[in-house]
Amino acid sequence: MSDGTSVYAGNGRMRAWWLAPPKDGEAATEGGAAASRLGQLSWALFEGGRDPYVILITIYLFGPYFSNVLVGDPVRGQALWSTINGLAGLFVAVTAPVLGAIADQGGARKPWLGVFTAVMVIAGAMLWLAAPGGQGLSLAAVSALVIVLGIMVSYTETFHNAMLPSVAGPKQLAGLSGLALAFGNFSAILLLLFILIAFTLPGQVAWSFIPSTPWLGISQAAHEPERLSGPIAAIWLVLLALPLFLFVPDRVRSGLAARDAVVRGLGGLKRTLMSLRSYRNVALYLLARMIYTDGKTATLVLSGLYAAGVFSWGPLTMLAFGIILSCFGTFGGVFGGWLDNALGSKRAILVSIGGTALGLLLTMSMTPTTILFFIPYDPASPPVHDLPFFRSWPELIYLGLTIIVAVFITAAYANSRTMLARIAPLGRMTEFFGLYALSGTATAFVGPFVVAGLTTAFHSQRAGMTGILVLLLAGFALMLGVREERAVAVD
Repeated sequence: MSDGTSVYAGNGRMRAWWLAPPKDGEAATEGGAAASRLGQLSWALFEGGRDPYVILITIYLFGPYFSNVLVGDPVRGQALWSTINGLAGLFVAVTAPVLGAIADQGGARKPWLGVFTAVMVIAGAMLWLAAPGGQGLSLAAVSALVIVLGIMVSYTETFHNAMLPSVAGPKQLAGLSGLALAFGNFSAILLLLFILIAFTLPGQVAWSFIPSTPWLGISQAAHEPERLSGPIAAIWLVLLALPLFLFVPDRVRSGLAARDAVVRGLGGLKRTLMSLRSYRNVALYLLARMIYTDGKTATLVLSGLYAAGVFSWGPLTMLAFGIILSCFGTFGGVFGGWLDNALGSKRAILVSIGGTALGLLLTMSMTPTTILFFIPYDPASPPVHDLPFFRSWPELIYLGLTIIVAVFITAAYANSRTMLARIAPLGRMTEFFGLYALSGTATAFVGPFVVAGLTTAFHSQRAGMTGILVLLLAGFALMLGVREERAVAVD
């Protein structure tokens, strides 16, 4: 056999391997054939394309720019940013049951996912026009774009998650879900590093591997690195979403009209909600989880904006902040698994939520002039090191505390899913995981609205963040009454 024939045969075997399911003949969880290895990888890559929107725009780069530059006042900016995220969360809460019903009952999901993804790409790209000094879109227009993005992130998550049971077999669900999360986290870190090295560090440091000027003539003075976060996230989403639309099989259309799918899906949701009277322990857990998740989500959404306002951090420091927290957040999933194995799911959740609340309280004790509320610090003190970020002791201690918060928040997400798997009735696991997903969005607007109200009332970023602390402690208190025992299915 010639070398050319060998290469051709090898390529053919490789192609066949990618196009085959991970296990020959294994059915998908919903029935029918599971997707090929290429299809499953493509499904996971989509999450790697979507997640950077949250990291770049909501938390670390565009959000602080919106607050400190476009609004021009960190306190007013925090209140407005919280309101924007609250409005997006409220709209999602109202419409989530309808969209969930369509995703479950309507058959094909890729057309819906395609529309929502396209809207995300367009809205994200338009953030480039959010120029400072009234030279671009108005503040109202930028706010509207951010609201649309928040809604589309949730909608794409709904339909993307709904595809998983038709893509993978029962034994592949956890692994494929974990791979998607890993892609999301890795993508966020990669894009944060790219913006840092290509656009933000040039001109700030004399390191040999950093360009002397920003790429593409990007102007730091015009806040173009922050405005680029939207277009970069949009391009990344297009690149990583395309494989899903090309290689992931979709369900056959059910034949139900959208209205009939909604009626049938909402009817099933109503029956499941009514049945909670027979599963009071599970119902209490879902309530507790809903409340402390509001606190966790608000912490994630507002932590970067709060730090930028209190310490006057610019994009350079915020990018470094995001990279460090994203790396440690990955460890949080492993830590959560260790906690669960060592203590059980309930105690692991209590430790995670308690650690998040304590860490949040301690971060609120840090300012440029104070450490732990009472210890004075002179902001004119010499820098503690030569790096261009985190150059004072309050900043370094704040960074350490937020690392702890990031680890505990990630651990709590992992422990929460495991807890439901331990206490939900075996025969109705799918229904209760549907409620679990709904409870994560039903009141997601509460945290941002609470922060907005307190920030405005007391004209203080710190006062606004105390609302998150109340939500975490309320969820913690309710968790104390939850029993870690399997519910028995009731006919």
